[in-house]
Amino acid sequence: MKTAAITGSGLFTPTQSISNDELVACFNAYVERFNADHAAAIAAGTVAAMAPSSSEFIVKASGIKSRHVIDKIGVLDIEIMRPRIPMRGNEELSVLAEMGVAAARQALDRAGRTSDDVDFVIAACSNMPRGYPALSVEIQNALGIKGYAYDMNVACASAAFGIQAAVDAVRLGTARSVLVVNPEMCSGHLNWRNRDCHFIFGDAATAVLVEPLDTAVSNDKFEVLGTKLATQFSNNIRNNFGFLNECEVPQRSWDDVLFRQEGRKVFKEVVPMVAELLTEHLGSLDIAPTAVRRFFLHQANLSMNELIARKVLGRDPGLDEAPVILDEYANTSSAGSVIAFHKYHDDLATGDVAVLCAFGAGYSAGSVVMKRI
Repeated sequence: MKTAAITGSGLFTPTQSISNDELVACFNAYVERFNADHAAAIAAGTVAAMAPSSSEFIVKASGIKSRHVIDKIGVLDIEIMRPRIPMRGNEELSVLAEMGVAAARQALDRAGRTSDDVDFVIAACSNMPRGYPALSVEIQNALGIKGYAYDMNVACASAAFGIQAAVDAVRLGTARSVLVVNPEMCSGHLNWRNRDCHFIFGDAATAVLVEPLDTAVSNDKFEVLGTKLATQFSNNIRNNFGFLNECEVPQRSWDDVLFRQEGRKVFKEVVPMVAELLTEHLGSLDIAPTAVRRFFLHQANLSMNELIARKVLGRDPGLDEAPVILDEYANTSSAGSVIAFHKYHDDLATGDVAVLCAFGAGYSAGSVVMKRI
């Protein structure tokens, strides 16, 4: 059985960015108009007044200071408050595929490989552009890869689940090398008019190449020591968008098909689930948590990451041990932990152990333990 390694990573970052101050100015303008338009109903107690937001609230609640998006103008227009993407024809590359291809090409370049070296592509992300044809096959075609591809959706944990599938394929010899691509346009499924979540998400795409360690040509290799996955059903993070929406009687409101969550319940339930997963996984590999040089955690909430790391390490983590990118990128769903890895692994020394951990709706969680070679 072959030893698998991550030999390259890639990141696509949209050029447009929205600061908390810009986002709050738009949101509060909408709140002011809503409350004025519904003044009578609010006074009668039949409609709840909307509360304004603030940059201070956002940072305290999440640690987020800004987010990259595909379309800034539409999000900040109080008449629209959602990204506006020009429709593309069926023969044109979709937006998500375009993002994924950019990240994948960078991962290939860093691994010293070309599309000819790959025969398996996984698109592992939260939000697919359509039911079919598969996003992964579209990316495969755009890159000129011969072989096979499939989509995988395990919400924010998709990157870890995708890496395990890639590692298994390499170990068993069913693929020479695998591209795991995580394109996320989270701005499209976010209710920008909801105070509790309007600040959470941003857009980005990541990719990693997984291949046999013994034939890798990259100078940036991480041997995969083990992977571990876990799922547990919960409605506390939910998105009801789907092809049956038009068939339902009565039809759901637009707000009901967009992202929503019970934040406090998620925090209370996911933190111990992920901490237990990491502790058990490291224990099964005979690795002490304190021997881990760096944790690349899912970037959803700063307090959540700090508490998970504290439970695993038995002390407060330093930023060098659990780097943060959500202050700039916000929550990019499946891409978040890979962004942290991509941006903060160059200084790791030979023999250093690192953990990539992703978690989210489902609940779903996965960890990848690796060693710098």
